[in-house]
Amino acid sequence: MGFPTKVQLIDRKGSQQWYINFPSALAQACEFLRGEVVEWIVKDKNTLVLRRSADPASTVETRAVKKKR
Repeated sequence: MGFPTKVQLIDRKGSQQWYINFPSALAQACEFLRGEVVEWIVKDKNTLVLRRSADPASTVETRAVKKKR
């Protein structure tokens, strides 16, 4: 299943910014976390690979929960 997405360009004085929005359904399926760091790798001219920099489970803070008796 694919997710068609438009590439957007904002041309500014002296710089360009390129934007590609990540579809919500895809982000949820990958269980991305807010602020998570990922890396784009260019495999070839037609293929980009998105790789997580760290195991997402290790970036989530957990707290011990005390049970009431």
